[in-house]
Amino acid sequence: MLETSQLWRQTVTRIALDYPEVKVEHLFVDACAMHLVTNPRRFDVIVTENLFWRYTFGRGGGYYGFARDAGIRNNRGTVDLYEPVHGFGADIAGKGIANPIGAIGSIAMMLRHTAKLEQEATDIEGAINSVLESGYRTAD
Repeated sequence: MLETSQLWRQTVTRIALDYPEVKVEHLFVDACAMHLVTNPRRFDVIVTENLFWRYTFGRGGGYYGFARDAGIRNNRGTVDLYEPVHGFGADIAGKGIANPIGAIGSIAMMLRHTAKLEQEATDIEGAINSVLESGYRTAD
């Protein structure tokens, strides 16, 4: 870990005390990447500083169309930025291969965490699952 990551670990450890039902485990970024490759179901959520999120995501075999991201922007824990991790996908614009699941899932996160609309978020996530279970897929 970088020397500067000590503050990150201390902060996460302190906040975790408020959520005893959540298992928190600190990993070196390369160890996390290895676990993502060998056993991705080990993780429900990965919290990382900006320096490492793309590295760990890429090693996890992540499909850019599926993954979503939320940015925490203040010390009150307010989440105010939601997006699919691939951004707006300028490199695939006009090719007919865009996967909207990450963007739609980001909306579910926004409804849940910012608007406090749990049922609406759950409905969107259920719709995503229903579409995938029906066999619909994009080119990726």
